[in-house]
Amino acid sequence: MKSLICSLNSKYIHANLAVRLLYELNKEQSGLRWKEFTIKENPDDIVDYCKEYDLVAFSCYIWNITQTLLVCEKLKEINPKIKILLGGPEVSYDYQNVISKDYIDYIIVGEGEIAFKEFLNAFPNVDSVRSLVYKSGDAIIENPSAPIFDVKEFEDLMPYQSDNVEELKNKVLYIETSRGCPYKCEFCLASLDNKVRYLPQKHIEETLLYLMEHGRVIKFLDRTFNMKRDFTLWVFNFILENHKPGNVFQFEITADILHPDIIAFIKEKVPKGLFRFEIGIQTVNQKANLEVSRKQNFEKTKQIILSIYDYVELHLDLIVGLPLDYWDDIKNSFEEVFKLFAPELQLGFLKFLKGTPVRYKYKEHGFEFDENPPYQIIRSNYLSEEELSQIVKLEHALEIYWNKKRAINTLRYVTQKYGSFDFLLGLGAFFGTKKEYHQYSLTDVFDIITDYAKMNYPDDFVLRELIAVDYYLHYKVKPKTLYLDEVGREQKQQIIQNHKLNLHQFRYIVLPLSFNFDDFVFKNEIVPESYNLIVEYSGEAKARVVKPSDFITC
Repeated sequence: MKSLICSLNSKYIHANLAVRLLYELNKEQSGLRWKEFTIKENPDDIVDYCKEYDLVAFSCYIWNITQTLLVCEKLKEINPKIKILLGGPEVSYDYQNVISKDYIDYIIVGEGEIAFKEFLNAFPNVDSVRSLVYKSGDAIIENPSAPIFDVKEFEDLMPYQSDNVEELKNKVLYIETSRGCPYKCEFCLASLDNKVRYLPQKHIEETLLYLMEHGRVIKFLDRTFNMKRDFTLWVFNFILENHKPGNVFQFEITADILHPDIIAFIKEKVPKGLFRFEIGIQTVNQKANLEVSRKQNFEKTKQIILSIYDYVELHLDLIVGLPLDYWDDIKNSFEEVFKLFAPELQLGFLKFLKGTPVRYKYKEHGFEFDENPPYQIIRSNYLSEEELSQIVKLEHALEIYWNKKRAINTLRYVTQKYGSFDFLLGLGAFFGTKKEYHQYSLTDVFDIITDYAKMNYPDDFVLRELIAVDYYLHYKVKPKTLYLDEVGREQKQQIIQNHKLNLHQFRYIVLPLSFNFDDFVFKNEIVPESYNLIVEYSGEAKARVVKPSDFITC
């Protein structure tokens, strides 16, 4: 039998770990192959690749299920004899509608390691395959569940050994060191598996060594990586002893349980830029947290984030739409978290994933959500559809101006003087009247925020100066003069001579500001004075401020 395990990834840079694990566990099967596609590929091209196989197994997630089902339907039309098997989180719960489709033959529910091996060994007689759902005439058959997979079987398995090593440098490479999560957050699928199992040390070490040698970005899939102090420190030590130049390691952590020994280790030993921590704060409203069975001490979380801020790159998450989270609660959460100035803040919207308690309890809070993936909230007893629509516009502004690092200084100032929520809310709405959120030029970005500032804060010249500073700092080469003119030519030449700037290697802009930029950057204070800001362009990296503590004032 010619069999194919495949997945439609959200982007080319992603690497599907499940597909690789299943292949390595079963590669002794004659005719078994694996392949990755992306959701943006032409479905007909995917079908053309798959059509000669006897069995095609798809790994299904919330982000690819729509495209996967379209491919399956086309595949069955081209080759009615082909058998189609689905697995993954998106078809492990509430799967009746999927299995009832004429073009879907089988579904494996839950973990696939045991069931997929049994399926390949038994096919076409699948009656005894555990965790399998299939049709028999008009009936849907649900076989008994397989036992929990013993992850010790991964000891001698290296999931990436069948990859083309030349391609690994350009991908985000995933590794799991544990399965399960100790928490029971009702909006998360991880909450359904509270039995935490750690993979064998040998498997973790050999996989990490391989990924460090051949890859660059390595992301741990553990839902709460820092559950155990000793394990966390062991992995961190192993990385420090073996990582290669350019490696970056991403972890999902729970900040308020980060052990003091781990914090000390990070501060003393971890080079800046090596680790990236993703921290799900979701809301600072304790009533909302408790309503979804989530435990969090935000004050402790905040202090820990601040303590490691200069040592690891931070990505923070918030969720809009949780039960008991009203407009003012969301505004408060956003502003409190934004004040931490993490390099990236993701504002997500509550999704009613199949299998999660929040989906089954939706009527209790008047939730309405889209019946199609990604099952996003439409309205609730706490937020109207219009309020959610406004926050979506804020999210666009957050992405355009903060996460893409186009208005960092501007938004730091705005946070201090006006508040980040209302400013970004208005900016997002204004942006949408000028351009499409996903189709604009870099000049559009700064034109729009400048016009917005002039309209809504006409007397705040510091705000407009900071927008100009962000504009000039965003480029690698000296850009067109916009938003704020340079000092005069003679004054600029004198400043360049006084600072002994290298005109042969770099280009410079000198901007006249009405406040001390040093005090703003280092003290978060606006001190009025005439101040010349020198910006240097190398043509290779983004512009930088020259000697920020030694500017000439006049």
